[in-house]
Amino acid sequence: MSRSDVLAASKLLSSIVFLLCTSSLTHANDLALPAYNWAKDAALQNNPALDDDPLSAFIVGSETDVWARIRRGFSIPDLVDNQLVNDQLTWYASRPEYIGRVTKRASLYLYHVVEELEKRGMPTELALLPFIESAFNPQAHSSAQAAGMWQFIPSTGLEYNLKQTMFKDERRSVIASTDAALTYLEKLYGMFGDWQLALAAYNWGEGSVLRAIKKAEAAGTGTDFNSLSAYMPAETRSYVPKLQAIKHIVATPDAYNITLLKVDNRPYFVSIAKTRDIDVKLAAQLAELPLEEFKALNPQFNRPVITGSSNTQILLPQSNAEKFRANLANWTHALSSWTAHRITSARTRIETIAAKFHTTPQVLREVNHIPPKMLLKAGSTILVPRPEGMQKDITAEIADNAVLAMAPDVPEGLQHKVTVKKGDTLSTLAQRHRVSVAKLRSWNNLRSDKLVAGTTLVLHGSPAKRAPKAGKITKAIAKSSNRNKVSLASTQVSVH
Repeated sequence: MSRSDVLAASKLLSSIVFLLCTSSLTHANDLALPAYNWAKDAALQNNPALDDDPLSAFIVGSETDVWARIRRGFSIPDLVDNQLVNDQLTWYASRPEYIGRVTKRASLYLYHVVEELEKRGMPTELALLPFIESAFNPQAHSSAQAAGMWQFIPSTGLEYNLKQTMFKDERRSVIASTDAALTYLEKLYGMFGDWQLALAAYNWGEGSVLRAIKKAEAAGTGTDFNSLSAYMPAETRSYVPKLQAIKHIVATPDAYNITLLKVDNRPYFVSIAKTRDIDVKLAAQLAELPLEEFKALNPQFNRPVITGSSNTQILLPQSNAEKFRANLANWTHALSSWTAHRITSARTRIETIAAKFHTTPQVLREVNHIPPKMLLKAGSTILVPRPEGMQKDITAEIADNAVLAMAPDVPEGLQHKVTVKKGDTLSTLAQRHRVSVAKLRSWNNLRSDKLVAGTTLVLHGSPAKRAPKAGKITKAIAKSSNRNKVSLASTQVSVH
């Protein structure tokens, strides 16, 4: 045995003997251990002076659940004299059932998030941020188009290399979105040098926080979170107080009559490479895992087939991963029942494609997320049943670049085009043509509200009738007035 092994064994034995001796004392008041202090334990971690302290070794190595590990890494200063913290604490503490539901969902992901935070030396309070963002629901989707556990909007997701394709949305990927979120938070902390402001920027945007700082400096006031809150929207003012409230509950759950679900201090899932296409349902079946739990670990897949590649990973609990490998090795049938089909004709009906591939329109609509009364435009790619005997998988080019473009199923004669002029907006065009902004976006597959002059937009339905010119209205009224002896002065005309 090497000298280092001897020292390690001696250190562990000393810690055990120490604890046994102290537990056997009958006079607890004489030699009782002090109340546990998480801040001191955090300092214990990286203190060379305590390397030979047997008690420090035992405390650091004895964590049996992730909550203790999270508490040990708390390092974001608390807000002081902020009533919103108390309000949020009261709200969460009065809802133990809600806390229970969220922590049950979190139990699948917490170990991974804490591991990644510790690798980067980041505060472990951040592991609780999805509690605020999405209630630890990786399928969460907001009205602002934010998605996933960390709630990335499309543009920020792309900025942090989260792919968003027809087949998968990495904003919902447990591993990819966590990596992106921590990278983004690190960047924000680097900008502001303050975790409270970094968190405000995560919610509100770094530009908004920078502008608030400039306003505060111009006004001669402070630039800390509490001082800047006067410039923040209500959601951002409550954002850090919410996180601090959850932190307090996790730190001392008994004080709030909350029981936290035990989360083992070990990986919940492992990652398995998948180079061939496989149906989502079959993957869950081979792993002997309920479909909903499989989807909870692999929420990024948008379609019923997982396209295989050198970068494709699926997550499974350790025991199920072993079952998956064994069952996959014995599987003798096709792994995927779907393939990609590209639309080459304009305004293709779903019924036509369904007949060609011996399926029903309802199946194709459901699998491809196609609403009723919509046609497919040329260039679209959809999933169709894979012909029997076909071995070829969906190509990487299709998986990464496939698009789905649709148009309302209305007669050709009821379509017309308009050209965007300088100063036009979606709102003014919608008002002018008596349609909704949502329909304009849908008809033209617009991802933003920004319009470029000269662009041609397609509208559906009869063109809006133009209002007659004012002169014609006046003449018509005058004729009617003379004929019916009605004074023009008593006739009110509104011309827009």
